[in-house]
Amino acid sequence: MPNSSSVSEFLLLAFADTRELQLLHFGLFLGIYLAALLGNGIILTAVACDHRLHTPMYFFLLNLALLDLGSISTTLPKAMANSLWDTRAISYQGCAAQVLFLVFLVGAEYCLLTVMAYDRYVAICKPLHYGSLLSSRACVKMAAAAWGSGFLNAVLHTANTFSVPLCQGNAVDQFFCEIPHILKLSCSHAYLRVVFLLIVSLCLAFACFVFIAFSYVQIFRAVLRMPSEQGQHKAFSMCLPHLAVISLTVSTAMVAYLKPPSISSLSLDLMVSFLYSVLPPTVNPLIYSMRNKELKDALWKLFGHLLLQHP
Repeated sequence: MPNSSSVSEFLLLAFADTRELQLLHFGLFLGIYLAALLGNGIILTAVACDHRLHTPMYFFLLNLALLDLGSISTTLPKAMANSLWDTRAISYQGCAAQVLFLVFLVGAEYCLLTVMAYDRYVAICKPLHYGSLLSSRACVKMAAAAWGSGFLNAVLHTANTFSVPLCQGNAVDQFFCEIPHILKLSCSHAYLRVVFLLIVSLCLAFACFVFIAFSYVQIFRAVLRMPSEQGQHKAFSMCLPHLAVISLTVSTAMVAYLKPPSISSLSLDLMVSFLYSVLPPTVNPLIYSMRNKELKDALWKLFGHLLLQHP
C-alpha cells in the first residue's frame, strides 16, 4: 500500500455515477453557491456602506459573513468542478489547503459566535457599560482573537494530520478533504499522534459552548425581569437570530460527528456533511436579515440608491 510520501493526489467521494446526475448536482451546487455569495455579499455591502450599522453587533456580523463566504468557497467550488468534469481527484497540496482553510474558518466562526454571545450579554445585562466594554478597539481585538484562534488551531491540526504516514490508499470517503476521513487512511500506530490534539480542540469547543449557554441564561433572566413587553420583545428580537445560527451550526455538526456508527453509510455521511458544511453559510444571511429591521432598512436604502443611479 502507498504511504504519504508516494501519495500525490486523493480521490474524493462522488455524489453520482451517471453523467446526467453529475450535471444535475453541478447545477444544484451552483445555485446554492450563488445564493450564499449573494446573501453574504449583500450583508457585507450593507454593513460597510451604511454608517448606522457601524456598531459592534454589525461589525461582528460582517466578520461572520466573511467567514461564511470563505468556508463555503473552500468546499463547494471543487465539488462543482469534479461534478462538471467527471473526476474525483484533488492534489495532495489542494487537500492540505482545503483542510487548513476549512478548519480555520469553521473554528474562527465558532469563536466569533462566542464573542457575539458576549456582545448580546453586555447589550442586555449591562447596557450602561456597553460603550466602554465594547469599544471599537475592544471589538477589533475580540474579532482578531477569534480569527487568530481559528488559524492557530487549523495550522496545528493540518500539520499533525499530514505528517501521519498513510497506509490505506488515497480514497477519501467524503466530497471534500476532512480530517477524520484522512486519518482513516493512516497507519494504525500513527493515528494516536493526533488524538490528543483532537481532544484538546473538543474541550475548547465545549468551553465556548458553556460560555454561550451561561451568557444566555443571564440574558433570559434579565429579559424576564423587564417591566415592559416592548422591551422584552426587542431583547428577544436581538437574540433570536444569533441563537438560531448557533443552533443550526451546532446541531448539524453534532449530527455529522456524533451519530451512532450503526446508522452510518456512505450516502448518509455524504448528505450529513453536505448539510453541516454548506447549509449554515447559505442560510445564515437569511436568518439575520429576516427579523432585523435596521438591516432591512439599510438594504432598501442601498437598493434604492442603486436604482436611482441606474434608471
